[in-house]
Amino acid sequence: MLKRLNVQHLSQGMYLHEFCGSWLAHPFWRSRFLIKSSEELAKLRNGTIQEVWIDVLKGLDVPAGVDCLVYDPDTATFIDPPNARSARPERPRSAHGTSRSSMDEELQRAASLCQRAHPAISQLFTQARNAQGLDIHPVYRLVEDITDSIERNPSALTSLVRLKEADQYTYLHCLAVCALMAALARRLGLDDHSVRKAALAGLLHDLGKASICPEILNKPGPLDDYEFAIMRTHSAKGWQMLQSMDIDPAVRDACLYHHEKIDGTGYPHQLAGESIPLLARMTAICDVYDAVTSNRPYKRGWPPAEAIRRMAQWSRTHLDHKLFEAFVQTVGIYPVGSLVRLHSELLAVVIEPSEISLLAPRIKVFYAIRTQQRLTPYIVDLAALTCDERIAMHENPDDWPFDDLESLWRGHAPSEAAAAA
Repeated sequence: MLKRLNVQHLSQGMYLHEFCGSWLAHPFWRSRFLIKSSEELAKLRNGTIQEVWIDVLKGLDVPAGVDCLVYDPDTATFIDPPNARSARPERPRSAHGTSRSSMDEELQRAASLCQRAHPAISQLFTQARNAQGLDIHPVYRLVEDITDSIERNPSALTSLVRLKEADQYTYLHCLAVCALMAALARRLGLDDHSVRKAALAGLLHDLGKASICPEILNKPGPLDDYEFAIMRTHSAKGWQMLQSMDIDPAVRDACLYHHEKIDGTGYPHQLAGESIPLLARMTAICDVYDAVTSNRPYKRGWPPAEAIRRMAQWSRTHLDHKLFEAFVQTVGIYPVGSLVRLHSELLAVVIEPSEISLLAPRIKVFYAIRTQQRLTPYIVDLAALTCDERIAMHENPDDWPFDDLESLWRGHAPSEAAAAA
């Protein structure tokens, strides 16, 4: 049973379930914990958050006579005590926030989100490039919207943001890593507050690239040694830009250390293993995945399934292996957009990962290999008990004359989604 009350009525021994306000408006890393000390109680009472939800099954109950609202999560109903207020606030969020939405529904929302995100991130980079004071507040709302999208359907936004135009790469790469970080943090079971911190780290991880000259940053080809040395300074410069801001140190450290490698061969400080902060190890995985699956002026991105296969080879030396396993569970062995061959000699594109099996996503079948004919597309859930189809292997789209794979997996998403992303 959950109860909403003013922070002035909190006491030690109560279990805090959720803050009623912005995740950035309170000083705690966690959003759910047992109030054990007078110091924690003082922080709660003296902060800007006025009301909270407590879980009376995990801690002390509200004293008699205290004004509160009661919510039963099992029946999703409010139970008003005699002295309760008549206004009904939003229901407290579950462990994973908002309700689930379909892939098509969330792709619609994600396309709109991409359109709103680009100017906000672009403005932040412009401020950093011009050495202006950074106005970080517009990105806080963006982080909220991104994490909400991930909660509704973790595959939609993370798939859509792979579709970038070359001149938008830097900004939308940050958006993509933000979405991937939120999805990975959710997969790891982190609480709501920590998921948002991870998303913020993803959004800001490449801010230091604003200080790199455009000739190097946008060079249509591999960098030479001198240029690469300049590029390597972006992580430290991003960390420095954020030093004067009221941002959690773990977020700043993710900006500084996301190019460190598990074997100690990364930069800037050649950290190794678990001496690399958790958020930085997570950012490294999300950063690499989006980079290698994105088209660049000098290199076509790898298909998602091929990226997972190659990254698995690096996960013992460059990436945190256990975190990478969680990342694979997040995006799937066959991520959305992967072209796959079935044992029945049909081709299909993956439209959504399965919650049941990494090897059995939902797919859209559209081509018969034996007859070399296009088929009227139809959806198959490989995880269904009645389904006897299986994936034989993933295929490289470059080996086939298809130019509509994106529209196949996007389903009924609006055509402007690709332009937005």
